[in-house]
Amino acid sequence: MQVPLLDVGRGNKPLLAEIQQAFARICESGRFILGPDVQDLEKNICAYTGAKHAIACASGSDALLLALMAYDIGPGDEVICPSFTFFATASAVARLGAKPVFVDIDPVTFNLDIAHVSRAITAKTKAIIPVHLFGQCADMQELLAVASGYRLPVIEDAAQAIGAQLHGQHAGVMGEIGCYSFYPTKNLGGFGDGGLLTTNDDALAVKLRRLAAHGMSPRYYHSLLGINSRLDTLQAAALNIKLPHLESWATARRENAARYTKQLTAAGLDKVLTLPATHQACVHVWNQYTVRIPGGKRDAIRAALGAAGVGSEIYYPLPLHLQECFASLGYVMGDLPETERAASEVLSLPIFPELTAEEQAYVVEQLANACRQEQLTPSTVVPAPKFLSHSKTDARQSQ
Repeated sequence: MQVPLLDVGRGNKPLLAEIQQAFARICESGRFILGPDVQDLEKNICAYTGAKHAIACASGSDALLLALMAYDIGPGDEVICPSFTFFATASAVARLGAKPVFVDIDPVTFNLDIAHVSRAITAKTKAIIPVHLFGQCADMQELLAVASGYRLPVIEDAAQAIGAQLHGQHAGVMGEIGCYSFYPTKNLGGFGDGGLLTTNDDALAVKLRRLAAHGMSPRYYHSLLGINSRLDTLQAAALNIKLPHLESWATARRENAARYTKQLTAAGLDKVLTLPATHQACVHVWNQYTVRIPGGKRDAIRAALGAAGVGSEIYYPLPLHLQECFASLGYVMGDLPETERAASEVLSLPIFPELTAEEQAYVVEQLANACRQEQLTPSTVVPAPKFLSHSKTDARQSQ
């Protein structure tokens, strides 16, 4: 059996005819940039997340960049962010000449450890970027309390977490600005790059929209030094068609996560692997189902899975603070121990909504075979704190 890590085509196929019709309509209209479908998407995202404003842009990376630009962040400024995340989180900071200040993560959720955030704040700190990694919200209540005390804006990187909630609030609407990605592999994926920002601040919304359109308003009058970051109408049309299905896809992902946890536990793999856990107040959307494989066995086990036809991925093998392009910041191995340990242990398994129970059973079987082959024995695993539970008790499922 071949089980891919992702099967974007399988997810798009049932909607393809409707999407093609929408594309044909746009081709006939010729309104490829900022057409009415873009405005519809912004309204639909506001209705879905509860945000007051939504501003579509060209990518999730641009969303982060625009958010920082809205706060005039530049040389001499510092922005706190995790090192265990995709490159775009920190590159947006560095592109503006500011300094990314990397902090360590909580070993269970992989999200920012708020205690480390507090210790990293200096007079130069101008913003904090939490990442809702793998589809689970960071501890926003604690983070917002810290940020408020220093009057720092919180820019949420919700690229992997559209639809996730914490205490009933959507990812991306708890801080000052939320940043989303519509890259094809995301839970709400387009047919190319795409992004969006949300905010409840009227003045910020006006500034973000202007920054994304060359700083221009009215046409050919530029009050700000902006960039060209507009969402194509074709992308917006496809996303509008897919958005009504997002909740059912998230439910399927949660069911897949619960099935993995049940089957991996039944196979005894919870004794040798660390299974992912969910904050009891969080509605997890499972962009990834990520296990931890200790003892230096991760790469060999991944190779064995690949040989058996099972797709997997390492998100992320080298933390940002150790990347060559950030060498000038002076970080060395050992500075962020939990981040570095996670990078050496994590492995993400297939969890896309259309994954079948048969395919999952095969993944578990081959993972068990690989662990036996590598003679992986019970090791010290990270215990889940009392406020966490495994995926089968996801907050929404327990209601």
